[in-house]
Amino acid sequence: MKSRLLLRPFLAALSVISLTGAISAAELTLYTQRHYEFDEKLHQLFTERTGIKVVVVKAAAEELMTRLQSEGDRTPADLFLTADGAGLARAKQAGLLQPLPDPAIAAKVEPHLKDEAHHWVGLTMRARVIYYSPDRVKAGELSTYEALAEPQWRARVVARSSSNAYNQSLLASLIAANGPEKAQAWATAVRANMARPPQGSDRDQIRAVASGLADVALANTYYLGLLATSEDAKDREAAAKVKVFYPNQDGRGTHINISGAGIVKASKKAEQASQFLAFLLSDEVQGMIAENTFEYPVTKTAKRSELQQSWGEFKADALPFSTLGEKNAEAVRLFDASGWE
Repeated sequence: MKSRLLLRPFLAALSVISLTGAISAAELTLYTQRHYEFDEKLHQLFTERTGIKVVVVKAAAEELMTRLQSEGDRTPADLFLTADGAGLARAKQAGLLQPLPDPAIAAKVEPHLKDEAHHWVGLTMRARVIYYSPDRVKAGELSTYEALAEPQWRARVVARSSSNAYNQSLLASLIAANGPEKAQAWATAVRANMARPPQGSDRDQIRAVASGLADVALANTYYLGLLATSEDAKDREAAAKVKVFYPNQDGRGTHINISGAGIVKASKKAEQASQFLAFLLSDEVQGMIAENTFEYPVTKTAKRSELQQSWGEFKADALPFSTLGEKNAEAVRLFDASGWE
């Protein structure tokens, strides 16, 4: 597939990336929530360029935060990486992160995609959009997240579980925009409009719309790219049967989330950790992430992939991730009260 074929030019592109610092036998330990195969290729390439080995510990974000708190100054972790900006905000609030030694590392990153005090920085971005079947839904029928609560969508919506961080951050954004009472009413109504109980991954929601089980779905943008370039013909067929709609374009904008990282407070390797972040934020690497994981670049200068460009431009909600972190517990409570499993 196209994304796989781009790996060879990717290797060539990275050979010209210049990173500061001498090559050494140093080692970085990364506590990460991410689970993408392409990340491993990036870690390998970083090691080839710098001599710094990347040791990866994978687990859920909350589990990793608990581990960091338990380990304290004895932690082997140097970097904490999540797939949810609210998790980074909570890690900062818990005192688990230190400021970047050089704030210029994140200079090219859009302001709303990084911590204003430089405790963490976004590395990739995704939008939580409405997928729809063009055979059964006209784009003009769609408008906002809030509108999915209307009776016309009864038995036509699919979404994943309320335990999912992406949904929790979306509801947190609705709490911030409309207040807790309206946010709970929205969650209750959307749950009532579902064609099936919440279940599965974001990819499963897209497949459900493609198969005719539902007409609209809430899911992140990059999953469409993964389906469209899958080795499985059925996934490619599913991707071809749905379209992307960016909600709330006449208002606050479409809800976004990030994968991002911060340097662990107890780490004594801040300079090497900074090298790693600078590597991931280079235009070459940002562009190739866009081509291979289909997450949006977070820098102002990196290019989006052709597939991403085909989904159209959109206005993003610039709500601070600190707000999403502060309202996460309330979002979980409101989901439970709404009956959204």
